[in-house]
Amino acid sequence: MNGASIKRSVAALFGGMGALACLATPAAAGDAGGGADSGNIAWVLVSSALVLFMTLPGLALFYGGLVRARNVLSVLMHCFAICCLVSVLWIAFGYSLAFDAGGAFLGTFDRLFLAGLAERTTSTGLPENVFALFQMTFAIITPALIIGAFTERVPFPFVLLFSGLWLILVYVPVAHWVWGGGWLAGKGVLDFAGGIVVHTTAGITALVSAIMIGKRRGFPRELPLPHSPMLTMAGAGMLWVGWFGFNGGSALAASAGAGSAIIATHAAASAGAVTWIVMEWFKSGKPTSIGIATGCVAGLATVTPASGYIGPGAALALGALAGVVCFTVTVFVKTKLLIDDSLDVFAVHGVGGMLGSLLLSVLALREFGGAGLAEGMGWIDQLGVQVLAVGITALWSALVTVVIILALRAVTGLRVEAEGEVEGLDITVHGERGYDFS
Repeated sequence: MNGASIKRSVAALFGGMGALACLATPAAAGDAGGGADSGNIAWVLVSSALVLFMTLPGLALFYGGLVRARNVLSVLMHCFAICCLVSVLWIAFGYSLAFDAGGAFLGTFDRLFLAGLAERTTSTGLPENVFALFQMTFAIITPALIIGAFTERVPFPFVLLFSGLWLILVYVPVAHWVWGGGWLAGKGVLDFAGGIVVHTTAGITALVSAIMIGKRRGFPRELPLPHSPMLTMAGAGMLWVGWFGFNGGSALAASAGAGSAIIATHAAASAGAVTWIVMEWFKSGKPTSIGIATGCVAGLATVTPASGYIGPGAALALGALAGVVCFTVTVFVKTKLLIDDSLDVFAVHGVGGMLGSLLLSVLALREFGGAGLAEGMGWIDQLGVQVLAVGITALWSALVTVVIILALRAVTGLRVEAEGEVEGLDITVHGERGYDFS
């Protein structure tokens, strides 16, 4: 293999790095039609659809099956409404603040309402409007993940205001720091598809909000059983398929890098699912459908930041570790800390995302079949940067979440009335039922 071939291979493996550093200046010179590869454009468009599919209907059904029957419609409503609200905010100014070249901490307002993006290309050669669409689907699913922490007890206005404020004050700045050319990108942080930007922010926020909003009535004495494991299994399957676009699409090209990311994604999901049900089997004596679905999602969340940098063997190890660690934290949070993070957002997404973000410092080494670390970085240096990024992101997410919830306590209140919680949010908040029991 000659030098040019080696360079092309490395570029393919690190295609996703465009989301980390190259896209610090997404509007490169030239028009969208000039140097853009139609295959890459098609792949990122399909990936955008797959990531949206993760929220609607994937996450909605996954979460919907885990709650009681009287609240299933409210969960679907929350996911649907968040999708619509975030899309409006992202188009209006969210994308501009996250990805337009600006300062170290935030972008500018030069791309409000995505004006002129169809005529611009990113540093990777994609039309910028395609890149903005892809990133919008990430912005949609992240606040949607958080609602799993406080299902069955919060008013609908709180969900809307919290999600909108959180997107602006937490997600947008962190996305700029890591993916938009901000200060963490300058330090060489690696986050292929969102272990820090998506899962750390959502997981920490979930833990803080669950503590501040408080437990469901009867918790932990009465732990409500999922009303429809069938819906949860179906939703998990949709999440698994959609995650191929989530991680594979982050290569921003129809390339070997995308293929490697998808293989790693599938390997970690499979290993996480198997390990989780083994842990569950030993603990409770029965392997459950909810367990295997949750283990799959834990593996997916954990491999997300590393998927473009590690080999299949490392992905299997990472997924297996996710099954053990996330299962253990799930049990600890509910039974020891007595925190009612209703659908285990912190333990599965937060812990998984942080775990993968740190371990990629070692697993991405070429000695382990990985693609290598950031330029000029040894694994100790890379680990230091990853610890810094995870720590700062967690701290920022926690502090801002506290402020938002304290502010909304006076505006919307944090809990529905006791009667509404008993009868269910479907009928008391939305005037509808998910099922006809007549």
